[in-house]
Amino acid sequence: MSDMSFDMYENITNMEQNITHYPTEATILAAVCACIFSVVGVVGNLVTTVALLMHPKLRGHVTTMFVLSLCVSDLLFCSINLPLTANRYIKQHWGLGPSLCQMFAFVFYGNEAVSLLSMVAITINRYTLIAYYDMYSQIYTTTKIWVQLLLIWLVSFGLMVPPLLGVWGQLGLDASTFSCTILPKDGKSPKKYLFVFGFALPCVVIIVSYSCIYWRVRQSKRKLEGRRCVCGKLSGQTAKEKEEDSRLTTLMLTIFLCFLACFLPLMIMNVADDGITYPWLHIIASILAWASSVINPLIYAATNRQYRAAYANLLKFCKNSTVGRRTTWGSRTMGHSSNSPHYAEKRNHMKDKPANL
Repeated sequence: MSDMSFDMYENITNMEQNITHYPTEATILAAVCACIFSVVGVVGNLVTTVALLMHPKLRGHVTTMFVLSLCVSDLLFCSINLPLTANRYIKQHWGLGPSLCQMFAFVFYGNEAVSLLSMVAITINRYTLIAYYDMYSQIYTTTKIWVQLLLIWLVSFGLMVPPLLGVWGQLGLDASTFSCTILPKDGKSPKKYLFVFGFALPCVVIIVSYSCIYWRVRQSKRKLEGRRCVCGKLSGQTAKEKEEDSRLTTLMLTIFLCFLACFLPLMIMNVADDGITYPWLHIIASILAWASSVINPLIYAATNRQYRAAYANLLKFCKNSTVGRRTTWGSRTMGHSSNSPHYAEKRNHMKDKPANL
């Protein structure tokens, strides 16, 4: 055997030894969960988007714009990443080419950043409403909201442009785990920096913001009696508005905590077990991360009355549309039925017509 052939054989042997062999049961579970989450996530986030846009009260709410950004991000993940992930685990290798692999990683990490930055925007919005209520309408104008949304998406996917172009790291296939991810290039990789600025820092901002919200709400409750007027209303917001905002803040906090509970295990496993010594734990952590894009519509429906009203409004609209179509179809055929009140007149009219010879 020549030296070149021996080196090629040695490289192939080393690659085979480095490949992570997931248990068959684990890959089947991952593929099934990816398929289920894909269908449920697409339906749930699409229904939520339509329901919020159709509900008059929520449609004009500032927080709804950021929630819609979150829904669109989850919708992209469920419709693009999860089906490709299911295919990867079914075949236990990536066979869809390098271009699609790069697109997968670009959308995956970009969407994760959009979700977190949308939550940051929601948290800051909640704090501004509670701490600076008198200035709230000036800070959150329609133009400024759209600028914030545009920045969220540009920054999130802009962070992925350097590895996409191969300037700083590269997007590609990790053969050892048959996953499309951020790979080092020339010994450099932005993965740690993206983790700090795209995940850890937003989480810190959200935690600090909610801590400030809790402190301001607690302080506000102590001064509540002193701020009441003779009419029984607060000087800034009415008691009902205050209660609705408090419920909405609780809802957004629940969404963040669930997001953290879903993604934190995967982050810990990637850092603590980089060599994938425990494949089952990596699979379970990945499934939890996928679930983060599915559970938000369930949280909306379970914890907030206004969001339940939006879902009910959409369901009522669909029912009325179905009944309307049936009524229209029935009215078109009614004239031809013997039960129609105009049936006798039409029949007599036909009798009066001369027969064609």
